Amino acid sequence: MKIDLEVVSTNRGGQKGMHGFIAEIAEVGIGNARELIRGQKATNTWVNDNGPVDLMRAGVDIQQKFSMSGGSFSLAAVEEHCKKYPDYVKNGGRYQIPRDHFTTVQRLRSMSPEEAGRLVSRSGKGESFKDWQRVNKFFNEGSIHIESLEPSKLDYGDVQRGTYTSTLESEQDSLKSTDRALRDGAYQRSRPKLQEGVKASLVAAALEGGTSFLLAVTAKRRAGKQFKEFNAEDWAEILTGSGLGAARGGVRGVSVYSLTNFTATSAAVASSLVTATFGIAEQAHRLRNGELSELGFLENAEVVCLEAAIAALSSFVGQALIPAPVIGAVVGNTVGTIMYQCVSASLSRAEANLIKGYLADQGALDEELAAQYGRLVEELNEGLSNYLAVLERAFSPDFQIALLGSVELARKLGVPTEEILDSKNKTSAYFLD
Repeated sequence: MKIDLEVVSTNRGGQKGMHGFIAEIAEVGIGNARELIRGQKATNTWVNDNGPVDLMRAGVDIQQKFSMSGGSFSLAAVEEHCKKYPDYVKNGGRYQIPRDHFTTVQRLRSMSPEEAGRLVSRSGKGESFKDWQRVNKFFNEGSIHIESLEPSKLDYGDVQRGTYTSTLESEQDSLKSTDRALRDGAYQRSRPKLQEGVKASLVAAALEGGTSFLLAVTAKRRAGKQFKEFNAEDWAEILTGSGLGAARGGVRGVSVYSLTNFTATSAAVASSLVTATFGIAEQAHRLRNGELSELGFLENAEVVCLEAAIAALSSFVGQALIPAPVIGAVVGNTVGTIMYQCVSASLSRAEANLIKGYLADQGALDEELAAQYGRLVEELNEGLSNYLAVLERAFSPDFQIALLGSVELARKLGVPTEEILDSKNKTSAYFLD
């Protein structure tokens, strides 16, 4: 911990000034931690140069004063610094005093003389009339305005040598509590809602239905028909296609919403699954009508799911370079899994068996590739282990071991034998000739 290393262990500031340095480090650490826990950028920096500025927050100079001298609630220390650096406030600097001192200063400053006069009877408990006089004199006769003061995140007693540890532990507990509250709030806001599911379904239905309508009309126009030539059969065909498109869109919308909100599935993968479902269902319909052979069904279904798998995987891997065996196993297994699990309920037994057999073949290929990949990893680990052992000997603190190790390392790296200093004569010739 920085406070222990740079302040307490070195007795920095002595018995009277140590708490000031503790306050500076604690203010920076706590301020940054509170910003980071809320997803913001840390803006506090400890200057630590014994100059006019103790710390900076988002480019603003801050001088911190934690002082009980004269019962002035740190204002006397602020006034002394201001006399030494008269342009400090003019240049945008601010003064920071303990949180409890700032609260007291604000309360006394807002009191009327009549209210302050009644403080005399409470001598020994809280603030006195003299305190009120000191505070008002500071603001009435000095050059510092209340706007140039700000409260620290800590009270005066929080940063003393015997209390700062418990202060930081309490702050740590508070940060954990804040983190839990933020996580709970985010979870509650992100929970799926029936209205949102219906909305997603309606939007998708309208979008896909409208797209189907436009495509159908465009196809008719490209065939050479004018709008005025559209007959009842044409409009029936267009509306039927649009209705089917709207139905598909509705199913797609509610499916994607359900997958992304009720399961650990990303939107890209969910959309790919739904697309694959429609594609395979269409191929199954063609198989039942005799338009496709069993082999044609498998090939078409494979193409549909391969496209879906590649689309989903591309959103995760991007431009990353992955060994080919891994890609082959993942893509092959993903294709088979999607084909079998995604639409198995809508297929006949014969179609399901076809896909199940295909999945078994892909599983066998997956195991074979995984075994090959495992052997390559073992060979790589063995080679790396040997290399690290040679490297450790080459850089050993024992010069004799290091000398032999460096020779071995050079040989491993393919350095020509005649260039390796593996004898006394070669070494002498290299450095002396």
